[in-house]
Amino acid sequence: MLNKYARAFFTRVLTPFAAFLIRRGVSPDTVTLLGTAGVVAGALVFFPRGEFFWGTIVITLFVFSDLVDGNMARQLGRTSRWGAFLDSTLDRVADGAIFGGFALWYAGNGDNDVLCAVSIFCLASGQVVSYTKARGESIGLPVAVNGLVERAERLVISLVAAGLAGFHNFGVPGIQILLPIALWIVAVGSLVTLVQRVVTVRRESAEAEAAAGRETAGHGSEAGQ
Repeated sequence: MLNKYARAFFTRVLTPFAAFLIRRGVSPDTVTLLGTAGVVAGALVFFPRGEFFWGTIVITLFVFSDLVDGNMARQLGRTSRWGAFLDSTLDRVADGAIFGGFALWYAGNGDNDVLCAVSIFCLASGQVVSYTKARGESIGLPVAVNGLVERAERLVISLVAAGLAGFHNFGVPGIQILLPIALWIVAVGSLVTLVQRVVTVRRESAEAEAAAGRETAGHGSEAGQ
């Protein structure tokens, strides 16, 4: 849902900014690289120190590059396999940095081994969820399923909760509980999404093999005639 509606809204909003960058001679790949670097820096500099509010602000500013670079490529008429590959690959790097930053906090001053493990699970499951779709598509299957918690949902849930939890440092009591709740939601949602995609790939694979078998049988009967 977020991919469908929020992405369309922000794409319209960011179109003038994308056009401005094009006039300045900035390439889409440069925006992709700088955006990822900003997200990684925001996550790994601020989150391990428990500065969730400022870390979220920095990450949010840079995470919009994911929409800007694609917008620029479309305006330039230069969408390419390389651009799609680079963007998808660096998305995984950014996601890893965000949940890695949470894990470092709970392994250090956050002092909670369970939440450290949950953060690592969110990191790993997010990567595997993305892999299942990419791998299914690479063997010719559509992987036609909208998962419960995809990348947009993972980012929004975790970053909104982290930003609000950061108000604890400004004297708001009890609000830091939002981040653990969000991590558990993302962990469970990612697991459900992974199961949804695996089940879908299994069904689509069986259907494709059955269709291929019927086609082979049909050719065999034609040859016999």
